Amino acid sequence: MTGPLRAIRYLLALAVRADPARLAAAGTLMLLGYLATPFIGVLLGQLTDAAIAGAVDTATWLAAGLAVLLVCELMMGHFAHLYHHELGERQESAIDRELLDIAHGGAGLRHFDDPGFVNALTLVRQDVHQTRPALEAVLQLLGIGLQLTVTTVVLAFIDPWLALLPAAALPPVLLSRHAQDLVDRARSSQARRIRTTVHLMDLAASADAVKEIRLTGADEFLLARQDADWAATTSVLGRAHHVAAGLRALGQVVFGCAYGGTLLIVVQRAERGEASIGDVVLLVTLAVQVSTQVAGALGLLGTLQAAGHTVRRLDWLRRRAAADSPSPTPAAPPTPPVPTSVMRRLVGRRGTGPRPAAPAPRSPGDGLPDRLVTGVRLRGVTVRYARNAQPALHDVTLTIPAGATVAVVGENGAGKSTLVKLLCGFYRPSAGRLLVDDVELTGAAAEQWGSRMSTLFQDFARLQLTMRDNVGVGHLPSIGDDTAILTAISAAGAEEVTRRVPGGLDGLLGRDYGDGAELSGGQWQRLGLARAFMRPHPLLVALDEPAAALDAPAEHALFQRFKKVARSAREEAGAVTLFVSHRLSTVREADLIIVLDRGRVIELGDHEQLMARDGRYAELFRLQARAYR
Repeated sequence: MTGPLRAIRYLLALAVRADPARLAAAGTLMLLGYLATPFIGVLLGQLTDAAIAGAVDTATWLAAGLAVLLVCELMMGHFAHLYHHELGERQESAIDRELLDIAHGGAGLRHFDDPGFVNALTLVRQDVHQTRPALEAVLQLLGIGLQLTVTTVVLAFIDPWLALLPAAALPPVLLSRHAQDLVDRARSSQARRIRTTVHLMDLAASADAVKEIRLTGADEFLLARQDADWAATTSVLGRAHHVAAGLRALGQVVFGCAYGGTLLIVVQRAERGEASIGDVVLLVTLAVQVSTQVAGALGLLGTLQAAGHTVRRLDWLRRRAAADSPSPTPAAPPTPPVPTSVMRRLVGRRGTGPRPAAPAPRSPGDGLPDRLVTGVRLRGVTVRYARNAQPALHDVTLTIPAGATVAVVGENGAGKSTLVKLLCGFYRPSAGRLLVDDVELTGAAAEQWGSRMSTLFQDFARLQLTMRDNVGVGHLPSIGDDTAILTAISAAGAEEVTRRVPGGLDGLLGRDYGDGAELSGGQWQRLGLARAFMRPHPLLVALDEPAAALDAPAEHALFQRFKKVARSAREEAGAVTLFVSHRLSTVREADLIIVLDRGRVIELGDHEQLMARDGRYAELFRLQARAYR
């Protein structure tokens, strides 16, 4: 019974937080309606005896009371529904918000690389719409519990043995629980196929995917794949439901035998003159009610058992996402040396003007400074996406000085994006340490670090909102500041997009949710860049292969705009500028070039140093240069 009990505790606690007044009103009305049911049997038995005895006045009053109870039984549930339906909607909204917090509220993204997390998230998202019927099931089950209590007391007055009739409901309850476990295990085993069928259906409804599907003639192939996965899923679920139905039927047989036994006891008492005709009517009525109550309780317990599995998955998702949050670590070790050529270049940029004072020693509990002085350090950092997987980064130790422009290069799968996401705080090291100005990047410092970044990724978001909202979410305090938004749009070179969208900043983008302006990939990208430029005084400016789909001139224009913002961020806050690009011609001016191979740093230095070393970087650079001759 842990599943239903878990669901009852969670749903009632959630309802109390969401709207205690509606919960009280719905519960009171529901219980009044359910409490009327057993007393209908009592009055019906008394009415039978009164009618047989010829007590017309008594029978009339009993009939009137019986009518009132019948109206109460029929109407209270209807009025209660008005309250718990609205309450259920609020609960569903609260769970949706909690799922968003679980998925995106943590410090990292490693949980998204866990198939178990994604499967559990998929199942909870599918089941969240069951919140309203589950809450109704809780209230109904409480009402049935009250009914059974009253019914048991009344039956005990007739014959103590009859009080055992409600206990006969226990075997059906236990068998129903086992049946629901079988169904839920079957659903969990098919989570991957369910996700695949949903993905294939999304592809079929996506305007972007449909073009390619039609041109390649892949529609029949994808439909066949969807049919095969769905057929396999329904086959497994069908077998589970058939077995579950058999178990529930067995439980009903057990209760049916007990029901027949109680009828036999009362009939024998009536033959001996120990019970009246009204008692027989009362027993038949209560026994029918108990049968209905047990059948109803079984269905409600099945609903709550499923809801209990959803609550269990939700608890697991919370713990899994929390495990991705950083934990405090000891103070930082000494900083490894910075390449000499990088220091010369940075010192030359700083000039002869006033220099910021040296930072005071900081403890891991301190927040980040307003300006970087030391920079970012990685000490023996290893990152694994799964516990036993090969590391995406392995034993990386390097220093990125404040104000430096850093390029990350390497072949596909070398660990470039993992390094960028690590520096952005999306992952925490599986081993080793990550520090910013001698402050461990955990806790409050990690949150501050996340609020001091300007980033643009290859898979940038296409927010189909108004242009003001699309760009303004890059810095929410400035979302209502048209000047700040227009400045960011200008810095990203997206003025043409503003002129093209009807309504300007108030114009809707995209057509998935309204009749908005359809943009090209490059125009969406410029708005993504403008969104990144909204963040004032960043400490980290990062581009992770946002130009992979652009031609060389467009990529050059993108990096020129990026360099202007990076220069301003360096002068204002000593910001680190980080970018990843497959075109090595764009990285040669970087202060520091990090060359990765299979998750390891194999070369480190500026362009001249790496070319003189004649290693992997020089080989890649010459290969690309040869292609442009």
